[in-house]
Amino acid sequence: MPLSREQLIEALGRVAQGDQAAFKAVYAATSLKLYGIVVRILGRRDLADEVLQEVYVRVWQSAADYDPVTSSPITWLATIARNRALDEAKRKSMVSLEESPQLLQLPSDDDPAASYEEMEQTRRLYACLNELEREKKEIVLLAYHYGLTREEIARRLNRPVPTVKTWLRRSLEQIKSCLGQ
Repeated sequence: MPLSREQLIEALGRVAQGDQAAFKAVYAATSLKLYGIVVRILGRRDLADEVLQEVYVRVWQSAADYDPVTSSPITWLATIARNRALDEAKRKSMVSLEESPQLLQLPSDDDPAASYEEMEQTRRLYACLNELEREKKEIVLLAYHYGLTREEIARRLNRPVPTVKTWLRRSLEQIKSCLGQ
């Protein structure tokens, strides 16, 4: 739902006071645009989803710092998204387009509905991941987000490989059940 500049300024002011409804309105009005910025910088949807969450955590925490005299609300939000994506790009090794031509098939900002379903699936997946115990969530992320082998995870967490395999299998079953599949 698009908000005017004035409505966005007002909503950010209410977010600064801890208003969750205003935060939801800011998210609904700006998340597709900010997601587009982050995806373009990172070139990877998996990282973009994670970074977008961090962007909105930062918005929630620093909304009181927003000054409408200094910049427009969307410029302020886009700057947060851009800076967070650039920080992540420095931290992670990026993949070239030659190695991953599927990145060229990302939906454009002109068609926000094209990525809505995928964003909703990602949101549901994160919700299910958050239901896992901390260590089991870490194992799933290390295996499927960061690509570590079971042996590497076992060494990293100082756990036996069979334990890692069992926890991973059970965690995936729990996620599948949570997603209703």
